[in-house]
Amino acid sequence: MVRAIRGAIQIDSNDREAILAGVTELVTEVMERNRLTTDEVISVIFTATPDLTAEFPALAARKLGFHDVPLICASEIDVPGALPRVVRLMAHVATDRPRQQIQHVYLRGAVALRVDIAQ
Repeated sequence: MVRAIRGAIQIDSNDREAILAGVTELVTEVMERNRLTTDEVISVIFTATPDLTAEFPALAARKLGFHDVPLICASEIDVPGALPRVVRLMAHVATDRPRQQIQHVYLRGAVALRVDIAQ
C-alpha cells in the first residue's frame, strides 16, 4: 500500500548549512517516527519558500542515504504573510500501516502550519 507523509520545518536562515541541517532533522524525524527504511520510500517532493535559495533540500536526503530514491525540489507559492523560511516535504512510502498510524512531522515554527496533524 502507498501512503503519503507530510512534514515541514522552519529554517533559521538562508544559509546552505542551516538548510542542510534543518532538512536532515526533518527527514530523520519522518523516518524514525514512521519506522521506515529508505527501501520503503518511493519518492519525496521537497518545496521551499522563495526566501530559501542557498541549497537544494534534496541534497540533505541524498547525504542520508536516499541514493536511489527519486527526489525533486520546487518552490512554494509566494503567498503574502506566509510563514518564512519553510521547507516542506511529501514522502510517498510503501507501508502496511493504516493511515491513522502515519505520523506527519512539523518541527520548529512549522508546527503552526498544521496544528491539527502535527505530532
